Amino acid sequence: MKLTTKGRYAVMAMADLASNTNVSPISLKEISLRQNISLAYLEQIFIKLKNKKLVRSSRGATGGYFLEKPASEIKLSHIISAVDEEVKMLNCKKSSKRGCNNKSTKCITHNLWDELDQHIHGFFEKVKLQDLTKQNSN
Repeated sequence: MKLTTKGRYAVMAMADLASNTNVSPISLKEISLRQNISLAYLEQIFIKLKNKKLVRSSRGATGGYFLEKPASEIKLSHIISAVDEEVKMLNCKKSSKRGCNNKSTKCITHNLWDELDQHIHGFFEKVKLQDLTKQNSN
């Protein structure tokens, strides 16, 4: 399984935002310093998060970002898909008749990886951003 830094950093940044949300917006520079993520990379990530309506921005000297909706309503799957990430165990497309080894049949372990893929997606669907903030406060 491979989840690139874009997906991992998006989840980290959103968890940071949810953990530090109060009345004022949080700047990307603050998140960058706390999470040790490049500011330029965060800017790219937050454009995508904003386009998918997971965050909203506030301009000005004290500007920054807010969560668009409560952390209890944001699933990790929403964050990962917002940054165009795809977590998958299979190299082939499920709808394809060809297997991932480019033969006419699926490989012998295809169903194993497909089932694992479903578990991973189910996990990201089940875990909410609020769950991450609760874990860090204990």
